[in-house]
Amino acid sequence: MNWLEEVFKRKEEIIQETQSFLRIKSVLDEETKDLGTPFGKGIQEALHYLLEKGNRDGFGTKNVDGYAGHIEMGEGKELVGILCHIDVVPEGDGWSVDPFGAEIHDGKIYARGALDDKGPTMAVYFAMKIVKELNLPLSKRVRMIIGTDEESEWRCVDHYFKQEEMPTIGFAPDADFPIIYAEKGIIDVKLSVHLHHLSGNGKTMLTSFQAGRRFNMVPDYAKAILKNGENKVDIEKSFKTFLQNEGVNGVVKLQNNNLILELEGISAHAMEPNNGVNAGMLLAKFLQRQDLDEKGKYFVDWLVTHFQHDTRGQALQIAFHDHISGDLTVNVGIIRYKGDGENEIGINIRYPVTQMGEEIHQRLKKLEKATITHFSDSKPHFVDEQHPLIQTLKRVYEEQTGEEAKLISIGGGTYARALKAGVAFGPLFPGREDVVHQKDEYIYIDDLLKATAIYAQAIYELAK
Repeated sequence: MNWLEEVFKRKEEIIQETQSFLRIKSVLDEETKDLGTPFGKGIQEALHYLLEKGNRDGFGTKNVDGYAGHIEMGEGKELVGILCHIDVVPEGDGWSVDPFGAEIHDGKIYARGALDDKGPTMAVYFAMKIVKELNLPLSKRVRMIIGTDEESEWRCVDHYFKQEEMPTIGFAPDADFPIIYAEKGIIDVKLSVHLHHLSGNGKTMLTSFQAGRRFNMVPDYAKAILKNGENKVDIEKSFKTFLQNEGVNGVVKLQNNNLILELEGISAHAMEPNNGVNAGMLLAKFLQRQDLDEKGKYFVDWLVTHFQHDTRGQALQIAFHDHISGDLTVNVGIIRYKGDGENEIGINIRYPVTQMGEEIHQRLKKLEKATITHFSDSKPHFVDEQHPLIQTLKRVYEEQTGEEAKLISIGGGTYARALKAGVAFGPLFPGREDVVHQKDEYIYIDDLLKATAIYAQAIYELAK
């Protein structure tokens, strides 16, 4: 079977359907949630789009209360699961194209979700469609499970697997090729720094400081509002010099007797914070040098002491490394501060597969002058390299690409960890730039088509 040839027969349809799918702004929107629409209208529109397409093409489909859905084919007792997600992170700032325009330039489709995970989801859909249209005999059922809250709290798969069966084996098209067999544990923590015992004394009052929207993104924008009646000119001059020295963009404005500082960083996925420039931490570095009120000064000092230039958890005393999955990483994804002392620091920790999440929890509980207000822990995921799932996918990848299917580990978390026996499988090919969660996210059309061929063969080999 020439799987790539079958894909190219459907090339234009795959491209057009992928573009249409990417144009749906499927970002979590709590303001438009409702019964049957738990994560907002945009995500519900994307789920409806995919399930309706499955109905038209003759698949079995099911909408599970708007939390998730599935598209299924084949017969048999055993179930092969492919876990995809249709929600995307907010677009962020600085795009050179419409983030939901799905424009094609230089052989690439540009859109939020092109690589994570709506482009790969459409590749899996057409892979299933090819196997179905060729009437290939299957001894197992194949089910695409469609998640809607992967970028936030995974409420979708939690709800789904309370009602639906767990696949015997499966994969998630939401990371890198060749095969990801190990995924770090993921901890989200909210901290509140103790400031109630401090006064508002100081020449300059920090009335507001905010950065970031999600735990799992390096903030690319930060803003602080300072109330000061004496040395606004000095602060403005100092901030401009700071921006120049750090090589970043920003602005300073005077509004209603307040000084507004805005700073631009570079967004990146939290699994490797060093790939980005954290706007919040950079602005904190500047604020630390100012004569702030006691509460503002203490908050900024605490933030800088525990996180500045430290993405490996040394200051938190949680640093760890193993040979399977590498370093523990820490990303400060959310900073919120008000002049009355109300504050929140949201951090995302990715810890190695041989480390214990509870040990990290206990260590964080001992932090001085701070309280944990939220803690969640998604345990590490690991599949032995001799497992039949991995051996089958290795053979498929090597036959399709002619390259060795090396096993790799990641700091990212994919839906593969929701399966008892699951791995992450593509779509990013070796050597390609990882633009997940970044501005101008894209997928090469050639890679989209090649991934579709790989997924088609993989589905057939796992279910035949």
